Amino acid sequence: MTESMKCPNCQSEHAYQDRDLWVCPECAHEWRAGGDAATPVAQEAGVRDAHGNALADGDSVIVMKDLKVKGSSSVVKGGTKVRNIRLQDATDGHNIACKIDGIGAMNLKSEFVKKA
Repeated sequence: MTESMKCPNCQSEHAYQDRDLWVCPECAHEWRAGGDAATPVAQEAGVRDAHGNALADGDSVIVMKDLKVKGSSSVVKGGTKVRNIRLQDATDGHNIACKIDGIGAMNLKSEFVKKA
């Protein structure tokens, strides 16, 4: 195996080629073949739903599973459509602010919703 096929991060010999990128299955590092191996492939920034779709302010999302509302006995049912979301920076992972009919204003994690 040549040096260009080894992972520049962990030196794994199990790297494989995926189109024009090399991918390491052990550390998930991606790099371009023949180029500067230390330059990682840039990922798009932003909030993404559970399926990897980019979300933006004003989008509509669908809740994928039943979610308990903290401090209340009510539940947000799976399949509930939430309109006009607002994205926010949150340290606790709740990066979507919204209003849900029958419940009111609340924050959701993007991993539990899909774009409508």
